[in-house]
Amino acid sequence: MVIDGIDVYWVRVPLAFVWKTSYGDQLHTDTLLVRMQSEGRHAWGESCPPYVPGYSAEHTLATFHTVREHMAGRLVGQDIRTAQDLLDRIAFVKGNQFARAALEITWWVLEAKRRGVPLHVALGGTGERVSVGADFGVQDSLDTLMKMIQTAIDQGFPRIKLKFRPGWDLDMVAAVRSTFPSFTFHVDCNAAYTLADADLFRALDRYRLAMIEQPLADDGMSLVDHAELQTRIETPICLDESALSLAHVRAAIRLKSCKVVNIKMARVGGLTASREIEGLCAQHDIPCWVGGMLESAIGGAICAELATLPNFTYPGDIFPSSYFYRDDVGKPEIVLSGRGEVATSRVPGIPQEPDPGLLERWTVQHAAFRV
Repeated sequence: MVIDGIDVYWVRVPLAFVWKTSYGDQLHTDTLLVRMQSEGRHAWGESCPPYVPGYSAEHTLATFHTVREHMAGRLVGQDIRTAQDLLDRIAFVKGNQFARAALEITWWVLEAKRRGVPLHVALGGTGERVSVGADFGVQDSLDTLMKMIQTAIDQGFPRIKLKFRPGWDLDMVAAVRSTFPSFTFHVDCNAAYTLADADLFRALDRYRLAMIEQPLADDGMSLVDHAELQTRIETPICLDESALSLAHVRAAIRLKSCKVVNIKMARVGGLTASREIEGLCAQHDIPCWVGGMLESAIGGAICAELATLPNFTYPGDIFPSSYFYRDDVGKPEIVLSGRGEVATSRVPGIPQEPDPGLLERWTVQHAAFRV
């Protein structure tokens, strides 16, 4: 299909509360919304790089610049028949996974619309709903955390992720496990520790966590260090920040750096890479789950479509819109369709698009490309 036009929006969406992790405290989500059109059809996609280059070397301003200056113009007016064709046309840009994902993800949604099928069907997935979990950042007190956990359990969420950082770590997990002795929890360290903290992670073994997500820094030795740590502890290690691409995950499997992989579609470069990583992990009996970057309902819906692939066996980070936002820029908003479940699309592509008024109010920069 010939791409007639592309619009790229850098949007800043206010959060409903301060989101606290080892990377710092966050008041807004900065995200890229992309509109792509072809032959009378259009589709929206999303890539949500962090505003500060702390989670990764990429961040919102740089991602917007790369898409605007180096990528989008190479696609407009071109007959893009496959996702790989699109990726090949922008392959001269090294790294910049969030940038290439912004365009590739949107192409997939547009292609699903062209075919007249929901996005998950185009991706090869099945299912009318997917299981999702609850996530809790650092709280002001343990009492507050316990109340939030109980509410999530009452709502039917099958698992809960707890942010884990120095000063909010072992004692927090001990208190949670004492209060909820049999529920499924895992912790997310956001790369805040080093191998010198191996004793801390060994102490976590007693609490029967589902996994420890990204315990060590994402640097040149990340995969080697995670492999060493995994030999010292029983709890499965899950890679997030270090699972940058199919090549990184293949290396992690060879080194035995992890037993679980979190796949964030934008972090790995799009939906094509996400499918390839999911398939590779399945070949090696390594379960996967879909991670989130606080996307709007647009990106969240796309994550839900991805999560229908068979090796996504752990509930994903796909949140009801009301969890992070008082007013989600994406409409219709994501809601729970059952106890801890989110519905997948019943229409070609996905039903979500930005609310025009909110898009205008919260857009930081906009770039348009036409034939």
